[in-house]
Amino acid sequence: MLFNSYAFIFAFLPVCLIGYVLLGRAGGQWPVLWLGAMSLVFYSVSGPALVWLLAGSIILNFSAGYFIVKARKPGALISAKSITALAIAADLAALGYYKYAGFFLANVTQAFGLSPSTWSVVLPVGISFYTFTQIAFLVDCYVGKVKKTGLPEYVLFVSYFPHLIAGPILHHAEMIPQFNRPNAARFSYRNFSTGTAIFIIGLAKKILLADALAPYADMVFNSTSSLSFADAWFGALAYTLQLYFDFSGYCDMAIGISLMFNIELPLNFYSPYRAASIVDFWRRWHMTLSRFLRDYLYIPLGGNRSGHSRRYVNLMITMMLGGLWHGAEWTFVVWGTIHGCYLLINHAFRKNAPRWLAALFGVQAVGVILTFFCVVVAWVFFRAPTIEAALHILRSMAGFGIAWNITAPQLVNERYFAFALLILSLVIVFACPNVQQIFRLPFHPVVSGSDAKQGGYPTLEPDSRQIERLRMFLGSASGAVLLGVLFGVSVLLFFRTTRFLYFQF
Repeated sequence: MLFNSYAFIFAFLPVCLIGYVLLGRAGGQWPVLWLGAMSLVFYSVSGPALVWLLAGSIILNFSAGYFIVKARKPGALISAKSITALAIAADLAALGYYKYAGFFLANVTQAFGLSPSTWSVVLPVGISFYTFTQIAFLVDCYVGKVKKTGLPEYVLFVSYFPHLIAGPILHHAEMIPQFNRPNAARFSYRNFSTGTAIFIIGLAKKILLADALAPYADMVFNSTSSLSFADAWFGALAYTLQLYFDFSGYCDMAIGISLMFNIELPLNFYSPYRAASIVDFWRRWHMTLSRFLRDYLYIPLGGNRSGHSRRYVNLMITMMLGGLWHGAEWTFVVWGTIHGCYLLINHAFRKNAPRWLAALFGVQAVGVILTFFCVVVAWVFFRAPTIEAALHILRSMAGFGIAWNITAPQLVNERYFAFALLILSLVIVFACPNVQQIFRLPFHPVVSGSDAKQGGYPTLEPDSRQIERLRMFLGSASGAVLLGVLFGVSVLLFFRTTRFLYFQF
């Protein structure tokens, strides 16, 4: 079920919210049970058979977590380490079968000159997200960070519908305590109104910007003919902006929906294209994935504890696997490798660059422009169907295409609208406050406590007059009218709605 659908907005969400509030009056675990059950109903729309896979995964990991905690006590028959290893192996086996088996078979048959395999399997929606979520839970059980968790809370933690399909990647310590708060299901007008506003902004990002940019990105990346310099750059920029508005729009909608239920989801974006370095970019883009890769892959590999050379190896392994997590294609591995190289260069530059050069690239505008350029180039591999197609587009972006001016028929025919849309999108990305700034959403729980010190995430700057005025405007009757117009126009455009891009990961 899509957030941007009539069934969700006008049926599922109202029923789910009303039931949650009414059962909250009964007290006990009724609200948790209701929300968990409705989350499974939500997921079943993507494929009833896939619910059994999710349910099996939940039962396996909850049971494993229970026995891991027990095995940490003296006299256990089997070690906590063995249970953790077996459970994680089972999780990765399921993920590997559904997501990577076809990729593996295709490469094996190609390497040995065999007939192409026709074997295929349906990729369960959200499997990457709920698998990573539960692996983190198991590891924390093993290191003693989890003492006890009830089954209803765990089911809701894993299946919680706002995050289930495309993230963010949740952590048990930031979610389960919220489910158990007294009066958690009591209706809050403030949370409901703020959540509604954030949801509408996310919906508008998706429908009015991401979906409008999509045809221009597809025009370039699906092209089999030669491209001009202008065509290639327009398509690359269109996809760069489409992906941001699509994914951050989804996360805004998820945060807004969750806030209606008085539950805070971790933030996943903080104006990533304004980053002044690649290191800064990964502190702003898909922040919960960055956190997972850091805490459960990079640090266990050794992090930066064994010298610079080993640190660079660990970074490269982390980014390559992070690329592969996004999809079973070599293009994703190349994308991850490119970002790994970017990070190596960034860290080496900080350590070894002469002062005058460091001062030059320390200028905010220079850093932002260079970082954005590098990110756009890497996105070409992320979006292109093959490595050859990506290189074809990059050659045109480097000026080796058929021409310098616009030649694509669709761009020629729609040039005024297309360029106005691109410029508007760039202005929003680089000049407008983000949702976190507008609504003063704290960086809780992603970057609270030691997490903030380790991650070095950006912090909310003091409000400017413009942001204060914007917040006051959105809280006024005129602001409500504007949000209503955005919602109405978005709903009217549902007929052209596309799936969220991160559904495929």
